[in-house]
Amino acid sequence: MYDVIISGGGPTGMMLASELRLHHVDVLVLERDAEPGQQVRSLGLHPRSIEIMDQRGLLERFLAHGKQYPGAGGRLAGIDAPPPADLDTAHGYILGLPQPVTDRLLAERAVELGAQVRRGCEVAGFAQDADGVDVDVADGTRLRTRWLVGCDGGRSLVRRLLRIGFPGEAARNEWILGEVEVTAPPEELAKVVEEVRKTHKGFGVGPAGNGLQRAVVPAATVAEDRSVPPTLAELRTQLRAYAGTDFGAHSPRWLSRFIDATRLADDYRRGRVLIAGDAAHVHPPLGGQGLNLGIQDAFNLGWKLAAEVTGWAPDGLLESYGAERRPVADDVLSLTRVQSELLSPEPGPRAVRRLLTELMDFEDVRRLVAEKITGIGVRYDFGPGPALLGRRLRDIRLRRGRLYELTREGRGLLLDQTGGLSVAGWADRVDYVADASAELDAPAVLLRPDGHVAWIGEDQDELLRHLPAWFGAAAQRR
Repeated sequence: MYDVIISGGGPTGMMLASELRLHHVDVLVLERDAEPGQQVRSLGLHPRSIEIMDQRGLLERFLAHGKQYPGAGGRLAGIDAPPPADLDTAHGYILGLPQPVTDRLLAERAVELGAQVRRGCEVAGFAQDADGVDVDVADGTRLRTRWLVGCDGGRSLVRRLLRIGFPGEAARNEWILGEVEVTAPPEELAKVVEEVRKTHKGFGVGPAGNGLQRAVVPAATVAEDRSVPPTLAELRTQLRAYAGTDFGAHSPRWLSRFIDATRLADDYRRGRVLIAGDAAHVHPPLGGQGLNLGIQDAFNLGWKLAAEVTGWAPDGLLESYGAERRPVADDVLSLTRVQSELLSPEPGPRAVRRLLTELMDFEDVRRLVAEKITGIGVRYDFGPGPALLGRRLRDIRLRRGRLYELTREGRGLLLDQTGGLSVAGWADRVDYVADASAELDAPAVLLRPDGHVAWIGEDQDELLRHLPAWFGAAAQRR
């Protein structure tokens, strides 16, 4: 029997597998595709996802393959505005990185930590009972696991078999996306694209590297079967319809479709089965939040599910996954709805766009937008308390190093600037660090494994009331 089987080996599934393996959970990832995909549906990582990679000691790997674009999160639906000053992160940039590279780095990490991965192996069904889940694989085999997590995309079989509602708006528009070669001279291409984008914000053709151009253009209709990729002829027809030329597009590396359907699962868990990433929420790719949202789902779920498997989870810990992440997804969906409307050529949305363009002159507005898009503004509801309570703590400088250098193992952390507190009884789950930082205006903070602040204070008795709520009962002394 496995501890956890993950259906889907994309970035959400692989991030979850890595988080579980940090706690020595026996993990099997089942991925339908025999080979890693080459589609570049995501172009990079936002600051919160960059922070997550830094928290786990992976950032140098990602930086080696990506390009940093300063001024993170300052653009709403393409509205030009300067980035907000002093964004609350040590990583105030977007890391440009094609999705296949992100997928590969996360998969390599999961395997390094001991996760088992089976490609060309699709979940066909499952049945759960009080002790575990029987998982039927498409090749006719049956596997037994204590927990199953569906990270199997927007058309998730796991979600459908659980009969979890997936309400929202059906697709009204579709775009064709792909990487192709073109014969048009670069200066001609750039001039035409700039002119078209004055009236059609959802159109674009630009360098993708290796002599390819990344093209995105509205489709003629919403396809009945989105599993069938568009053809080169469709792409060229739509390019001519919007730009008056197809730029001599030829030799596509890949072509795909995306739509503006917006849906959010009613629940993230049923019994011993959970869902994460696109299986729990779908939305247009405006703002580039989809992949990042899935990675952050996995980061929230991983330590909680590991605690359940290893036996120290307090009551309600696993339920807090859905309670915390679903409102975040709901907020992202609202933001993408706003951006979809702002891209419309209709008079009403264009008037709203002009007003928002003026509002973006205000620093506070730009900071609010940036925090929403980048994910660093997320604050979970831990009850009344200081503004920092429930937020993740950015990487701060300590006297003896950096905060994120202390979070590599995915454990809790008590950062004590008083030097007088103790986590005795929880030392197997919570690290204790007596250090100080000029950047932290609090005597001590208790961080969950995902870096969110669970307690702020300096009283030992108060700390002892909060430790069990997140880290279970104290270990028995022998």
